[in-house]
Amino acid sequence: LQRYGMEGKIIGTAAGEALSMLKFKHPLSAADQGFDRYAPIFVSDYVTLDTGTGIVHSAPAYGLDDFISCKKHGMTDDDILKPVMGDGKYASWLPFFGGMTIWEASKPICAKLEEVGSLFKLVMFDHSYMHCWRHKTPIIYRATSQWFARMDVQPTDGGPSLRETALAGIEATAFYPSWGKARLHGMIANRPDWTLSRQRQWGVPMAFFVHKETGELHPRTPELLEIIAKRVEQSGIEAWHTLTTEELLGNEAAMYVKNKDTLDVWFDSGTTHQTVLRGSHAEESSFPADLYLEGSDQHRGWFHSSLLTSAMLNGRAPYDALLTHGFVVDGEGKKMSKSVGNVVAPQKISDTLGADILRLWVASTDYSGELSISDEILKRVTEAYRRIRNTLRFLLANTSDFDPTKDAIPVADMLEIDRFAIAQMTRLQADVLQHYKTYEFHPVVSKLQMYCSEDLGGFYLDILKDRLYTGGASSFARRSAQSAIWHLTQALLRLMAPILSFTAEEAWAVFANKEAFSASEETIFTQIYYVLPEVNGADALLGKYAALRELRAEVTKQLEEVRTSGAIGSSLQAEVEIKASGDKYNLLQSLGDDLKFVLITSQANVTQVTSTLEEAIIDTPSTQPKCERCWHYRADVGSHAEHSSICGRCVSNLFGEGEAHQFA
Repeated sequence: LQRYGMEGKIIGTAAGEALSMLKFKHPLSAADQGFDRYAPIFVSDYVTLDTGTGIVHSAPAYGLDDFISCKKHGMTDDDILKPVMGDGKYASWLPFFGGMTIWEASKPICAKLEEVGSLFKLVMFDHSYMHCWRHKTPIIYRATSQWFARMDVQPTDGGPSLRETALAGIEATAFYPSWGKARLHGMIANRPDWTLSRQRQWGVPMAFFVHKETGELHPRTPELLEIIAKRVEQSGIEAWHTLTTEELLGNEAAMYVKNKDTLDVWFDSGTTHQTVLRGSHAEESSFPADLYLEGSDQHRGWFHSSLLTSAMLNGRAPYDALLTHGFVVDGEGKKMSKSVGNVVAPQKISDTLGADILRLWVASTDYSGELSISDEILKRVTEAYRRIRNTLRFLLANTSDFDPTKDAIPVADMLEIDRFAIAQMTRLQADVLQHYKTYEFHPVVSKLQMYCSEDLGGFYLDILKDRLYTGGASSFARRSAQSAIWHLTQALLRLMAPILSFTAEEAWAVFANKEAFSASEETIFTQIYYVLPEVNGADALLGKYAALRELRAEVTKQLEEVRTSGAIGSSLQAEVEIKASGDKYNLLQSLGDDLKFVLITSQANVTQVTSTLEEAIIDTPSTQPKCERCWHYRADVGSHAEHSSICGRCVSNLFGEGEAHQFA
């Protein structure tokens, strides 16, 4: 009363239930016979009292809540009025408003209500309405007759229902990441029947002929479908649109109409296991697929429809595994969108930075979430790529004069640190291959980066440089090192090839000798993963050198402090004494004179002490002259009159039997 400026008083009260099934006359019943009907009150719980009386009209053809309510109260499909056509206009049989769009008819409807005295009050208000996500325009929500795939009907052969078969298929499928299983399972377990038809002007036609009175399919539907399919194959979809009922049905044409619905696009793409794996690409493919790969939205899309259609046709999932990835976002975490204008074009990255940078970015990102990309991120990826590429350049350069058929040293005879390097690569390869098996690419990139920068560049190759550069060209010590890095390169190129494909291909052309390159058909992608030679006592070696690396890191840190102070120019200018006890002393002492090569100093001595409290690292700048060839500071520089600027070890490496190495 207050809202409408009226006066009055309550003369009685009743529960809402008492109004159930009371009938109201249509407000335009006196204006035209087409509106002369009654509408009953249905009691429901989806109307709130804060906006009015709660007594509202029901429009079962245009609202889901209304549809459910009317069905619940006994209304049949034939009872439901559907005056709005597919083009958004009122049907011609609707008095006063036929031919108008629903938007055009709003004011005329209000005017007609006022004309006949049925409009109590006109109030404008904002209403939340469905909009097209792509075009951002309002859409008409209406009930229509549809084709369905029933989820819970038992087949005539007595087997499980479609839902049961699909759920069993999920249980037999591997998911990457694992949370995809619960997501897809929930969607299948709780979904309603699948609506296969769509009211679209475009798409794959549901090329049926339907009986006008019964709605049944023509009894020759399979035969007719084949005829229509052949016409479409020849002339495209237009062949169905231009086809007349009389052409195929003759005398029966008067009783049948062409079905105008198109097929749900997810049914269309969801049957690729039949049309592609067993159809257009049967020779190159097999059923079921090893893996279906798509974005996380496809649990309700392609993954979903493929599972249901294969459950119908094959009684199982069309895939053995599903891999789900997130979406690419910009550096601020915003989704890539053409309309926003923040799309980073893959082709542009490939053209400017190279395809392998793009591939490395993808592989280094945890695809189970969003994938961020920006210039700053690509800059970091480029730096990581350079480290890997520079490591490869070192390996290739230092095996350029190595012929494995003549120069290879058997693993059992190699120096200890070379055997350690092979054992370490064996362990890395096992880890990487396990990650590949489960489609985990970012740990692969992380481990390859760490291996190239820390394990090789920061330790093994750093130590190896002296032997490779200053040893006799064909000495045992140098050939041992070359044999080891030849094996490492064989394995490394194959491990990186799935990600850094172009780099691995380029390196393979340089690394493989003429015979091996020809045998590989001039591509690394004909090769299987490398089988590294077995190293006896590999675990013990790995443990020993892990401990040595920790000790070396302590020495290197202290030497860097001394170098920064200006007392020495490089670590080779230092003479180191390590006071150690217990296992630490035994470990360092076991390397003998080769300890200096591991520490990259000109001299290294180990002194045993009784406790860890007495342990220490003493750095002393060398007072000896520097060898201009190996840069070691040694007392025997110039000891050979004819080679006054180089040390005794260099003379031996150049002109004698060569320096002896045992461990490093």
